[in-house]
Amino acid sequence: MKWSLERKWIASGFGLSLLLMSIVSLISYQNATQLIESSNQVKDTHEVMKNVTDIFATLTDAEAGRRGYILYGEQSELKRYYQAIQSLDTKVKKLQQQIADDSYQQQQLTKLKFLIAQRVELSKQSINLKEAGKSTFAIQAPLVNKSNQNRNQVRETLTQMQAREEQLLQISVRHSQDNIRNRMSIEFLGTFLSFAILLGVYSLLYQQLLKRQQAEANQQTLAQEKELSELKLRFFSMVSHEFRTPLSIILGSAQLLSQSNQQWTEEKKLKNLYRIQSSARSMNQLLTDILTLTRAEAGKLEFHPELMDLEAFCINLIEDLQFCNQQQHTIKFLTQGNCTHAKLDENLLYSILSNLLSNAMKYSPPKGSIFLVLSCELDAIFFQVQDNGIGIPSEFQQHLFEPFHRAKNVGKIVGTGLGLAVVKKCLEIHHGEIYVDSKVEGGTSFTVKFPQQRTVIVKSKLSSHY
Repeated sequence: MKWSLERKWIASGFGLSLLLMSIVSLISYQNATQLIESSNQVKDTHEVMKNVTDIFATLTDAEAGRRGYILYGEQSELKRYYQAIQSLDTKVKKLQQQIADDSYQQQQLTKLKFLIAQRVELSKQSINLKEAGKSTFAIQAPLVNKSNQNRNQVRETLTQMQAREEQLLQISVRHSQDNIRNRMSIEFLGTFLSFAILLGVYSLLYQQLLKRQQAEANQQTLAQEKELSELKLRFFSMVSHEFRTPLSIILGSAQLLSQSNQQWTEEKKLKNLYRIQSSARSMNQLLTDILTLTRAEAGKLEFHPELMDLEAFCINLIEDLQFCNQQQHTIKFLTQGNCTHAKLDENLLYSILSNLLSNAMKYSPPKGSIFLVLSCELDAIFFQVQDNGIGIPSEFQQHLFEPFHRAKNVGKIVGTGLGLAVVKKCLEIHHGEIYVDSKVEGGTSFTVKFPQQRTVIVKSKLSSHY
């Protein structure tokens, strides 16, 4: 697959961001390791300085014990001296291990060990003289002078070792501070660069998203235009077909009536006149449906609700439909409940019920019975149209109220696919609802509901009209 230039830039941006974050993480890890090493070095330096101090304190303690024995002859002081000398050897060995990697400190330690050995030897001579009864100042004076010189040399050596450790400690602290500053600078720079790269990648992705949305919008617009074109083609095909049939009937009947040379009985004349009237009514209904849908889509469908006599309206509607009924269906009108008047738009209600009843007659067997049931509740009026016709397949019911859609089982039954769409639009203006219950070859029932604030109630009996 060939990548576009933008995809290459995006992939490169992500790769560079990952590389930068990896480098920053590696540097941070190394820096953290160095900080740990510096911390350990500081700890070791502190231990060395502490041990040096302990050695000097032990030497001082040993010298105090020796002097106490020489001056007072107490054995406890002599014991104190020997204990200090014994612990001194252990501390020197520990110090030797701690400074094993420092050559300068090793040299100082060698010098210190020599001075300690010299001091031990001087102390031993002093103790021997004491034990021999020669503890006078004159006899001890040369040893005391040598001991003082030795003590000064030991102190100087230990001071130099401490100064060396303090110097190493300062270097370690300074190195740690430099590492922290460098790490902060690198992390800030890496974060800034990563943010800049990711921002660039986001910009490219956003541009691609906009282009994709624009392409999808263009594609959707093309699809809508194509669907609109198909709907227009279907509409004009339907209109031309639906107008051609009644026009042909009208023209044919008119031509027959115009032939004055033929002898026409009154029954034949009336038959042709009925055919002309029926075809004209069909054309008028089609034009009314088209006009209603057009006005509804444009938001210009007029709505003028007025209090009307529902029973009288339904009876008149049935008479109009029966007049054009060529297959002699029987429309039965039933009323349930106490409702005779309601506030509705008469023209829209006529479109709703006439379309439902016309469909019921169209898709029912000849001479079949169709029911129009009027019922009411406290806050609503219901009209129900029932038939025993071919029914509506369940998979088509979701498209039931879309213009120009007809079920597959209609066969050769003519129709425009506009009736139920008109019903839906007229109901929406009333804020009404419609429910359908249908089964293939088992008939269909449409129920429409009109919300009402107040219904005029005048009687409660169940009545029917044929």
